[in-house]
Amino acid sequence: MADQISQKIIRRAYVKTVVRRVFAFVMLCGLIYGMAALIYATKTFYKVKENYAVVLERFGGDREAVIDVGWHLRLPFFTRIEQEVPLMNQELYLGGSTEPMRIISGENVALWTSALMTYRIRNLQRWAIENLQPQQLLLGDYDGIVKDILQAQPVNNLISDRGKIKEEIFKALKKRPINVGGPTLEEKYGIEVVSFVLKETRFGDKLVAATEEKKRRELIAEAENYAADQEASRIRKLYAAYLEGVQALQKGLGRPDGSTDRAILQFLVQQHWASAYEKNQEGQNTMVIQNTPGQASLALPAPAPPKPPEGE
Repeated sequence: MADQISQKIIRRAYVKTVVRRVFAFVMLCGLIYGMAALIYATKTFYKVKENYAVVLERFGGDREAVIDVGWHLRLPFFTRIEQEVPLMNQELYLGGSTEPMRIISGENVALWTSALMTYRIRNLQRWAIENLQPQQLLLGDYDGIVKDILQAQPVNNLISDRGKIKEEIFKALKKRPINVGGPTLEEKYGIEVVSFVLKETRFGDKLVAATEEKKRRELIAEAENYAADQEASRIRKLYAAYLEGVQALQKGLGRPDGSTDRAILQFLVQQHWASAYEKNQEGQNTMVIQNTPGQASLALPAPAPPKPPEGE
């Protein structure tokens, strides 16, 4: 009986020991995890990823850019991680938005355009330390250069010569000073302009409608001009035929001195050819034109003899 009681006591002591050890182990793990979380939260240990850099602010006010990839140690409360800077290619839209921006061309015509510049940070000292909010500053200078070039162009170039304008803007972004005697974008911000794309250039909806209406009117005017040219051509042909007929009549019936020209014209106006020939008696070649000054007379050509039948 005493042995059984002893075994129960030993078992209870063993269970208590195991529980205490498990509890102590859990507490130790929790303490270690809490310390690690605290260290990670305070970023005492921080990681620099590939194509990234970290800007540190020291206790004395110095600022330093760390670009070595991997884990780094800093003193909490005495240093501060100011910012993390990506060193990969980055994009910057005209006006800071993907939506098209309204510009005025050199001919005071409103257009909508959108553009994209790709750049890469090369000098962290200039980008992150010498410039406060560098991306906003870069956006303002970038918009100014692009708008200066676009708004100096005529409308036709903005629509039909986009490739040439795109290359001109790209060269300006890389080499043109922001102001006369000042730095370029690359020099001021420590970046490299990788590419520039002019994505869209179009008229406004109202201007498109007005342009289509203008084209429609131009087509109508061209059709009317073509019809007028055809009518004028037809009239010229009729006039030429009429003139040739009058000249042939004058040559056949008129006198050498041209004294009957006026009478012939009056006769043509009267349009009495049929009745005049009916009044002629057979064998007569002279006729009198009535209702003309001086009662002018004409000698009609003798009728041609009938042609004999074929075979005779």
